[in-house]
Order: sequence, then structure tokens, then C-alpha cells
Amino acid sequence: MTNRAERIRAALESAFAPARVSVTDDSARHAGHAGARPGGQTHYSVEVVSPAFAGLSRVARSRAVHEALAAEFADGLHALALRLRTPEEAAGG
Repeated sequence: MTNRAERIRAALESAFAPARVSVTDDSARHAGHAGARPGGQTHYSVEVVSPAFAGLSRVARSRAVHEALAAEFADGLHALALRLRTPEEAAGG
């Protein structure tokens, strides 16, 4: 895998066995902001729908995702916008 979005997706799939995962590179919208790099791949929007989030608070879900992506943060990932839900939450239940 060569780009960060693919690595993020693979790490999230491995950690959470999601029903749905979406990773969008928002780096171009953050050019000139803190943590932005000329080559991008620093700011992402991530949506994960997984039963693994059942019973976890919003903060606990975020911490779990950050832990799963620790290697990416160590390698230049700067920011994530997260939407983390269970399948029931995603279905509106």
C-alpha cells in the first residue's frame, strides 16, 4: 500500500471489522494550517460503522481509533474528523 488513506482503511478494518468504513483525504482544505504538509496526506475524515463500538462512549471510540492509527500519527498524520457508530446507530435505531 502506498498511500495513507489505504493504510488507514486497512488498519481500521483490521481493528474493528467494520460493516462500513470511509476514508477521505481532506488535506487540500487544510493547506497552510497547522500540521499541513506540501504533499498532503495529513488531514482525513473517517467514518466507521462497527459493532465493536457497542457500549463505548464517544471518547472511548475515538481513543480506540487513535490507538489503531498510532503508527500513522507517528508518521505525519495530523488530524482526523471522526464519525464512529454502531450498525444500529447508523440505521437510525
